Amino acid sequence: MSVLVFAESTNGKFKKSTLEAVSYGKQVATLLGTDCIALADGALEANELASLGKVGASKVVTVKHDNLAHFDAKAYSYVITEAANKTNSDVIIFSYNVSGKAVAPIVAAKLQAGLVAGAIALPDTSNGFVIKKGTHSGKAFAYYNIKTAKKVIGLTPNSFPLQTIDATASVETLDINIPAEQFSVTVKETVKTTGDILLTDAELVVSAGRGMKGPENWGMIEEMAKILGAATACSRPVADIHWRPHGEHVGQTGLTIRPNLYIAIGISGAIQHLAGVNQSKTIVVINTDKEAPFFKAADYGIIGDAFEVVPKLNEAFRKYKANSH
Repeated sequence: MSVLVFAESTNGKFKKSTLEAVSYGKQVATLLGTDCIALADGALEANELASLGKVGASKVVTVKHDNLAHFDAKAYSYVITEAANKTNSDVIIFSYNVSGKAVAPIVAAKLQAGLVAGAIALPDTSNGFVIKKGTHSGKAFAYYNIKTAKKVIGLTPNSFPLQTIDATASVETLDINIPAEQFSVTVKETVKTTGDILLTDAELVVSAGRGMKGPENWGMIEEMAKILGAATACSRPVADIHWRPHGEHVGQTGLTIRPNLYIAIGISGAIQHLAGVNQSKTIVVINTDKEAPFFKAADYGIIGDAFEVVPKLNEAFRKYKANSH
């Protein structure tokens, strides 16, 4: 028996969410007295593959196929299922991001495995295999006991601390024949979101809403993000009126994020928006309306005009960073 983690990569590098999933997988494996194995794209550099040892993988198994360069849920679920069988893995772990949400349920169905989507803690094995997850937009917790022989876990990104060790993983190739009919997606075009930091992986996020009054005023938001090394985000109305790209929309109908710091500027904090960000570890709100709902969820609040407050904060951040070097 072993624990298998799907190690997703982008542009030849493993995502932060992947490293978290492998680190989580290592600790699950320790609980069960077994090894953590990562499944990765065989096209990656050998050093990158072996680096997963630093987050707990004892071994990395790879599959290489030209058509795996583009994500195809049907093909990937086939490969992961085959890999789980070949490595005798009873627990399969995904980062529950966009790819994980597409693939984990299919793999669970193929393996006749119980699935917990959105885990936020290690399993409790004292009386079964109990997984804790958030429910009702993070307002409550639920506990699920997986009783099937095979178990699939989708780990919520930024919910589990990354732990590193001084080690490298061995790397070997898995011989998996992928039938042509498993590839059902043809990629015509790839459009990438802008920004230096992937929003779903960001530990710091600067977000803004209609209080910015227009897209021409976003310079100060981008400036703050650049100073802090943060990603930028926005509310749904801002994305709907095309002030910002839809890839930045966070909320119930957009991305769900859990950064260490979420700064909300000119966003009232409707329940739909809060559903996507209320698991942030620290929330800072800047708004002229002292009755804005967001202040009830905030750890810190500034009642003031963003056009006065944000430039002053940017200057203060700049001075702090200059003095800290």
